[in-house]
Amino acid sequence: MALTEETVQDKIEVVGDYKAVQVRTATVIKRDGVEISRSFHRHVLQCSTLTGRTYKEDGTIDNAGTWGDTDISGESTEVQAICNAVWTDAVKTAYRTAMDAQETP
Repeated sequence: MALTEETVQDKIEVVGDYKAVQVRTATVIKRDGVEISRSFHRHVLQCSTLTGRTYKEDGTIDNAGTWGDTDISGESTEVQAICNAVWTDAVKTAYRTAMDAQETP
């Protein structure tokens, strides 16, 4: 009786105006080649990442921080290709503008 475990990205979706990329990973356990268990994990990638933003004690922004492209080097080549295709400069600009607008009191 041999147990094996396999991890596969079984669903990749592009969602919303800012092209968030949702990745579902399935962990499949098999006994003698027959699936006996499957569990899922999801993670979501946004096109841009904000670093260095700090706040004052009253909650207002002290340092606006810097926007940069999200590091997708640790993702599969398929996920990287999808991100590179849908994350245009226009999408990144729109996302950053929308996120900054949420911070405005």
